Formats: sequence, structure tokens, C-alpha cells
Amino acid sequence: MSTVTLPATPDDARMSLVEHLAELRDRLIKVVIALIIGMLISFMLYNWIFGILIAPYEDIANSTTSITEGRLLQVDPLEGFGIRMKLALYGGIAIAMPVILWQIWRFVTPGLYPHEKRYAIPFLVSALTLFVMGASLAYYTLPRALEFLIDIGGTDNFVTAFAPGKYFTLITYMMLAFGIGFEFPILLIFMQMAGIITPQQLRGARRYAIVGICVLVAVITPSGDPISMLMLSVPMIIFYEVAIIVGRILERRRSVEA
Repeated sequence: MSTVTLPATPDDARMSLVEHLAELRDRLIKVVIALIIGMLISFMLYNWIFGILIAPYEDIANSTTSITEGRLLQVDPLEGFGIRMKLALYGGIAIAMPVILWQIWRFVTPGLYPHEKRYAIPFLVSALTLFVMGASLAYYTLPRALEFLIDIGGTDNFVTAFAPGKYFTLITYMMLAFGIGFEFPILLIFMQMAGIITPQQLRGARRYAIVGICVLVAVITPSGDPISMLMLSVPMIIFYEVAIIVGRILERRRSVEA
């Protein structure tokens, strides 16, 4: 007598809505605790974090490009406290990010089929690594971007003295834009794994993709300078090609397993 093997079902198919909400609450509590701890650490390390973020400006500042010689000009009595709280929040998110990703992974895992679970951790680790790489590239690109932005106005026509809020907003958004841009291959690979697109389609749309990448970079790069746009566009184009290669490898593996 033959037996019928039913497909594996996700574990959370047996969980009620109340159980889902309870688990979500527990995960959120752990994320909030990790965020608070991260913010406290960042608050105590404020001077060190401040020194790291101000370094790109100090690298290019001199008596010609900055009347404050690399220091920021505070014109609001409350701005110093506000900057400290913002940096504590940003630093707290960065410190808590591994915990946040782990809690997302633990919440999503029961809803995955066994053959899908093996990809979750590599995806999360890759996403975190690529984001850090992108943010780091933005950080090391910023001095050249600042030089361009200062020089384009003419040093004889403007007196440069950056305000803390404007400067930290620029560097934070730059690092965020580069970090998100470096997630591009993860998105393409996931779409190929889900069957939304194929490596052949990506290869056929290469020319349009390059134009689209350049337009997207021009939109998401807050400084708008050509140096930053070039430094983000080139890796994204390379990532596009890497995603095609990875997609072809996954396609061959599926055909072998079939």
C-alpha cells in the first residue's frame, strides 16, 4: 500500500493569532531593550563617535576652506544636546542591529519551509555586511565630496562654517544611502530565488539597468556631487553583474536537484 507524502508545512501554521501577537510582543521588547542599551553605550561614547564623524571635515579643513578650522559652528544653545541625542540614537541602532536582525530571523523562521530556512542566516549576514561596507565607503568618500562642494562655490566668495545639524544630517544620510545601495544584490538574488525574474532577463535589461542605477543614485545621494555618485554607481553596477552570476549558479543547482 503506497503512502502519500505531504509537503512540509511551516511551523507557524499551528500557531494561533494570539500566539503570533505574543511572540511579536516578546521580540519587540527584546529589540527595544537592545536599542536602549545601545543608546546608553553611544551616549557615553559620544566624544569618540563625534570625533569619528567630524574627521572627514577635519581632513580637508584649513584656514582657507573653514573659518572654524574643522570645528562646527553652534548657533543654537540647544543644538549640542540635540546632536548628542541624535548620535546616541543612530549609534544605538547600529549597536543593536545584530540583535534586531536576529529577532527578525527568529520571528520569520517558523513561517519558512525547511528548504527555505537554510538561506535566511546567510541573507541576514550578507545584508548586514553589505550595509556596513556601503556606509564605510560613504565615510571615506565624504572628504572628497566636501572638497568638491566647497570648491564649486568658490572659496573667495563664501566663508565656510558648517552647523552641527546640517553636517551630521549630511554624513548620516550619505552613509544610509550607500548602505541601502549596497543591499542591491541581495534584492536581485532574492527576486531570482522567488522566480520573479531570471538571470536571462537581467542580462537582457543590462543597458536599461545601468541607466536606471545612475538615475537612482542621483536621487538618493544627498550631496549630489559627482564623486559620491560615481563611488556608489560603480559598485551597484558591479553588484548587478554579480547577481546575474549568482542567479545562474542557483538556476543550475535547481536543475541538478530536479
